[in-house]
Amino acid sequence: MVNIHKTAIVAGGATIGDDVYIGAFSIIGADVKLGNGVKLHSHIVIDGDTDIGDNSEIFPFASIGTEPQDLKFAGEKSKLIIGKNNKIREYVTMNPGTKGDNLLTEIGDNCLFMISSHIAHDCIIGNNVILANNATLAGHVVVGDFAIIGGLSAVHQFVRIGAHAMIGGMSGVENDVIPFGSVMGERANLSGLNIIGMKRRGFSKNDIHILRNAYKMLFSDQGTLIERTNEVAKIFGKNAVVANIVEFINKSSSRGLTQPEINK
Repeated sequence: MVNIHKTAIVAGGATIGDDVYIGAFSIIGADVKLGNGVKLHSHIVIDGDTDIGDNSEIFPFASIGTEPQDLKFAGEKSKLIIGKNNKIREYVTMNPGTKGDNLLTEIGDNCLFMISSHIAHDCIIGNNVILANNATLAGHVVVGDFAIIGGLSAVHQFVRIGAHAMIGGMSGVENDVIPFGSVMGERANLSGLNIIGMKRRGFSKNDIHILRNAYKMLFSDQGTLIERTNEVAKIFGKNAVVANIVEFINKSSSRGLTQPEINK
């Protein structure tokens, strides 16, 4: 059964799944699609070509799917896709894509977006990602599965955050962060590996041991980063965790790589 508060406004054309709740003073646009079991608390605006997956929950004063904050945006039709089982807290903002990329912003499943976090246009967010209070992603940011973005952090446009990475609170991230990396600082530096996160997610002691050795080699002062990456691939490349990092580093990117401060 669908439960829509009498003060909510749902435009004709909106697609509403089963067991959806739409709270007081919420506004749902004509191109919005709400999956089964979606719960919208009061005072929420969802607009644009926006899909929200099953069992996602959105809290008051969130603004989802409204026009991107991009001066080049000229009203082109673009999309926002939000996966299943997401929790989107108060004052969160999420914008659709632009023609400057793939006309798509996409959010995975089982994510938590805390109060006042922001997902800009053309971002691609994996599964089980957490953005803490007031964490912000500029346009075209890619965030891997299980990454955590600390409170009051800001990620520069086109930056890639690898899977299982940890961004410390109040960090300014200007360059790509390797999978399993831990960064912090006003202009963020790589501070090590997210070992705590790896242990919580069941990575073996052997994987962690191998990754520590590979990390030391990757960010030593011997040779170039390309040479060190090739050497790490040769020695440790059969390990899936290390292979993930090697692939990340070798992939083309418009940003540099966040490194330990000693290497800057």
